[in-house]
Amino acid sequence: MRAVWYDRTGPAREVLVVGELPDPEPAAGEVRVRVAVAGVNPRDVKRRGGVGDRVMVDPRVIPGDDGAGVIDRVGAGVSPSRVGERVWVHSATFTGAFGTSADYVVVPAHHAVPLPANAGFEIGACLGVPALTAHRAVFADGPVTGLTVLVTGGAGAVGHYAIEFARLGGATVIATASSPAKRQAARAAGAHHVVDYRRSDAAELIRAATGGRGVDRVVDVAFGANLPLTTEVVAQNAVIATYASDAEPWPNIPFYRLMRCGIAIRTVFVFAMPQEAMERACGEITGLLEQGSLTHPIAARFRLEDCAEAHVCLERRAVIGKILVDLQAPREGEC
Repeated sequence: MRAVWYDRTGPAREVLVVGELPDPEPAAGEVRVRVAVAGVNPRDVKRRGGVGDRVMVDPRVIPGDDGAGVIDRVGAGVSPSRVGERVWVHSATFTGAFGTSADYVVVPAHHAVPLPANAGFEIGACLGVPALTAHRAVFADGPVTGLTVLVTGGAGAVGHYAIEFARLGGATVIATASSPAKRQAARAAGAHHVVDYRRSDAAELIRAATGGRGVDRVVDVAFGANLPLTTEVVAQNAVIATYASDAEPWPNIPFYRLMRCGIAIRTVFVFAMPQEAMERACGEITGLLEQGSLTHPIAARFRLEDCAEAHVCLERRAVIGKILVDLQAPREGEC
């Protein structure tokens, strides 16, 4: 099979290799998916780049947790009726080192979720880590009907789905974003209010949008860096659900400020989701796909041979929207 891989961490153009590897075979409980489109996530480029404390734990890694395609083989214990099924794939590198940036990927059967007929493979490849993270962050602590949800980084992939899930769940949604283009993207996702977090009065604007009460849930892309803002805008007994803290990986937490408001901090990591929560998220996301209730902004699509450029594009934050690696079509869009 054609694949992209790396045997050491480093810059994308230096370490990513495009070539041929043996076709994988599914073991018991697994399915093999012929990948049509793969998604590129921040986790992919951080692992490949050796960012933070990330080191090689496998001698060879094929990047990519997300993708979409067709099941063409099944392992023992999996119904043969699944052969030919269109699926969206998530968490491909959770149980192994070989991800979706290849013609074939092997995953546990429950990591290949039926893709509705009205959703193209490019849509399926947008889901995975971003959509599951957003669903967990929004709903892990109960329904949001009638609540106010603040989504920081509203133009990002997780932020986009979080805005949509929260709004569809009956919440009033406030989003933060920096540039005019990113603020427009957050509005397009459905945010009722969008605030430039760099403004000195950002906290006042957010609280004003809540009538002074504060926000009930925060879906947070930068926990440590955002604490000065989020601690000023949370309501009593609010929840801060956070899935990243790159700028400050060892944040100083204003404990007593949070304690006196009864604030709960929830960390969100797709690979640590309870199975029940994962099944619920996959089911609800698929249902929303069937209804056509979600949008999936795609910024650029690269050929497999140009996977390094896809990584560079994401690292540079040059575009707003999902970056895809298309195994069946020529490159579209510019970074």
